[in-house]
Amino acid sequence: MKISHPAPKPMILLAFAGGLAACAPMDAAPTMPPPAAAAPNIPAEARRDYGQIEDGGEIIPAVPDGALVARNRRQEVDYWTDEPAGTIVVDPYARFLYLVLEDDRALRYGVAVGEQGRGFSGEGVIPFKREWPRWTPTPNMLRRDPELYGPVRNGMEGGIDNPLGARALYLFKDGRDTLYRIHGTNTPFSIGKAVSSGCIRLFNQDIIDLHERVRPGTRVVVLSRAETGKGTRPPGMTQTEQLQKQGDLE
Repeated sequence: MKISHPAPKPMILLAFAGGLAACAPMDAAPTMPPPAAAAPNIPAEARRDYGQIEDGGEIIPAVPDGALVARNRRQEVDYWTDEPAGTIVVDPYARFLYLVLEDDRALRYGVAVGEQGRGFSGEGVIPFKREWPRWTPTPNMLRRDPELYGPVRNGMEGGIDNPLGARALYLFKDGRDTLYRIHGTNTPFSIGKAVSSGCIRLFNQDIIDLHERVRPGTRVVVLSRAETGKGTRPPGMTQTEQLQKQGDLE
């Protein structure tokens, strides 16, 4: 099921968004590729989904094979939840994002999670989303690391070098900005990992896909540590039984 609607552009809301400081997505030390290993077996479909693309005048590089391990690739999975189709569920501790579909299914994306991505749990809504978003460091970030963030204290225009990546979804709760962002990344080897900063990062190819599927007003549920794994096993099945079943299948 594809949930794709044109995003409204109320001038007041977009002007407000332009002045907001996003969560801290820059790392003092870039996430480096893992040591050389046997090349993963990448399906042709995944190579197509994560290949180089041109978007808005920017060239998005293909995701390196080493980052495209199976758990990181976008895929439809079983998912048992009472949340209606179209809801986004973020499991920051398992490092997955789910877009709920019909019939106990969801589209799962691998994500990277920074400290800010583990600092919020609960429910919110996405009042707007942006293509190639501008990013501005917060005052706390400037105080904490003036050498890293000082050169961009006045903000950074959207583009392939911007740490928010190709798209950003902005999460609000009770009408207030949580400073929690679901966004792209220019460090693909961070996906699937807990990283030092940022909120919820996806491959640029994945955040473009997710951006096209959701509309303003989309509900977001961010799971707490105690809730991690929720929805990934059928009602009534314990975690031990689930692990045993997985072992049998392997």
